[in-house]
Amino acid sequence: MGKISFPAFLMMWNEHLNRDTPDCHLIMADWLNKFAPVKVLLCHRGIGKSSTLAPYNAWRFYNDPNFQIMHQSESDPSARKISRATQSILRRHPLTKGMIPSGKMDVERWNINDVDTLSDPLHSSMLAKGVLSNVTGSRADQAQNDDVEVPRNIATPELREKLRDRLDEQTHILKPGGEKLFIGTPHTYDSLYVDYERKGADVLTIRLFSSEERLTCIKAGERYRIGFKAEYVFIGIYETAELLEETVHYSVEGEYITFGADYNGIIDCYAGVSWAERFTRADILIRRRETRTINAWDSQYQLHAKPITKKRLDPDRIRLYDVEPHIIDANGEVTMMLGNTRIIGASAVWDPSAGKIKSDASAFSLLFTDASGHLYWHVCAGLKGEIATFENERLDGGRINGGQVMQICDYVAKYSIPSVIIETNGIGGFAPTLLRQALKLRGLNCGVIEHHETRNKQIRILEALDAPLQSRFLWAHVSVADKDTCPAFDQMRDFNPEIKDQPDDYIDCLAGAVLNTPIRIAKSVQKRTGKSISIGDWRPNSGQLKAKINY
Repeated sequence: MGKISFPAFLMMWNEHLNRDTPDCHLIMADWLNKFAPVKVLLCHRGIGKSSTLAPYNAWRFYNDPNFQIMHQSESDPSARKISRATQSILRRHPLTKGMIPSGKMDVERWNINDVDTLSDPLHSSMLAKGVLSNVTGSRADQAQNDDVEVPRNIATPELREKLRDRLDEQTHILKPGGEKLFIGTPHTYDSLYVDYERKGADVLTIRLFSSEERLTCIKAGERYRIGFKAEYVFIGIYETAELLEETVHYSVEGEYITFGADYNGIIDCYAGVSWAERFTRADILIRRRETRTINAWDSQYQLHAKPITKKRLDPDRIRLYDVEPHIIDANGEVTMMLGNTRIIGASAVWDPSAGKIKSDASAFSLLFTDASGHLYWHVCAGLKGEIATFENERLDGGRINGGQVMQICDYVAKYSIPSVIIETNGIGGFAPTLLRQALKLRGLNCGVIEHHETRNKQIRILEALDAPLQSRFLWAHVSVADKDTCPAFDQMRDFNPEIKDQPDDYIDCLAGAVLNTPIRIAKSVQKRTGKSISIGDWRPNSGQLKAKINY
C-alpha cells in the first residue's frame, strides 16, 4: 500500500497551484491509481494529459524511491518534456520537496537518490527516450508510451510494423510484474491502441463528447431518434463547419431531434462534454473549423481509430455483394447474370511478379460491367509460385504443368474470360508467351494482350479509381473485402499519392482493369467437342445494319 493515493496527490498539487482539479482528471487519476499489466488511456486532444502524467510520475517516486520508469514518446525531445516536468513537480510538491537536488539535472536519465543508495545502481530512476531510439539493456518497473503513435511513424504498413517491433522490446525490458502504460489518441484505422484493447488491456477512453450520433441526408420535419438529448449539433467540417442553434435550426424532444430544413451532408449530434468549463461552445466550434477532415475529428476528439489524413481512396464507398455469375441459355439468347444484373463485359488484368521478398504481389483482377456502367470487382487474387512450372528438364522445356499461368487458366475457364491484359513491365516481359502456351494446352480460347505501362503509377491509380469510388458505382465481391485473405481494402486505406514506394499492387491491378473496361465477352473460351453443348454469345447484340449515306 502506498503512502497516499494518486487522486489525493494530484489534488494537493493542483491546490498548491491554486487551481481546481476537473472531474475528467480525477477519473484519469483514479484509473492510474490501479495496477494492470497493460493499460491504455485514450483521451482527446487538449484535455491536459501531461498535467496528469507528470504528477503521476512524481507520485510513483514518492511512494517508492526505487521505482524505475522508462518514458517513451514519438521523439527524444518530446520524451524529455515529461521528464523535465516530473523533476519540477518533485521539487515543488508539498510532499516531495527535497527528494531531488535543486538546480539543473540531466533530463534523459536521472536518479531520485544518490546512486550509492539505490537498490539498482545500474539503471536510472527515469529514462526518457524516443520510441525509435535504442533502449536495449534498460530496466524498468513501468514502460510509459506517451503519444508514440503519430502521423510520421504510421504512414505506411511498414512503419506501423516497425513501431510495433520497437514496442515489443519493452516486454524484455520490464522487470517481472512490470507494467505497460499507453497514453494518446489514434491516428490510423490500424491503430496500435486497438491491438492492445483487443488483447485484453485495461482501457480508459475519455472523449470530448460522451454521447454521439451522426446523421446524413435529413428531411425537414422528420423526427430522428438519436438515443440522447442533443446538446451540440454540428454540420460540416473544417471551414464550412457550423454549430446549429436549438429552436432556430432544430428542436429537441427527449431522444428525438427534428430539423427545420433539408440537409444532404454530415450532421453530428453530441452531448456530455468532458470538461465544460474549458471546452466552451465557442472553443469547440473553433476546433471543428480548424480540423481539416471528418476522420481527423473522429480520431482526435472522439477517439475512433481512423486515418487522420484525407483519404483519396475510401473502400467504405465500395458496395459489397455475395453472388457468383451464371450463364443462361434461353429463348435463343445467351446471357450472363450476376444476381439480377445482366453482365455485358469484363476486364481481366494480370500484373506478374516472381513473388520474391520486397517485390510486388503477382496480382490478378477480374472486373465485370453492366449496361448502366456499374463495375463489379469480382476477383482480386495474389497468384502464388513460379510464373510457370514444367514436367521435365528437357532442353525444350517440356509441357507446362503448373505455376501462375495455370492459375489464370482456371479463372479463364471458370468465368469465360475472352482476353487477359498483362503488364509487361519487368518480369512480365516473358509472361505472355508462357500464358499463351498454357491456354493452348488447356484448350481455352482467350486472347493475351501485352501492355507496357509508362505513366506515373500514383496518377494512374487516382485517375482510374477516384471517380468510381466518389460516385459509388464500384461494387466488390465479399472475398475482395476479406482482409484476412485479401489486402486490397487495406491498400486503399493506406494509399498516399505522395508516396512512391508503398504496397499498392492489388489496387494498381484494379486500376488497369478499370482503365481497360469494357472488354465485351463474345464467345465461350472452352473448345467444344461433338458431344458438348455450344454456348453462344451472351453479350447483347443489335445485329448488323446497313446505312446509305448521300454526300
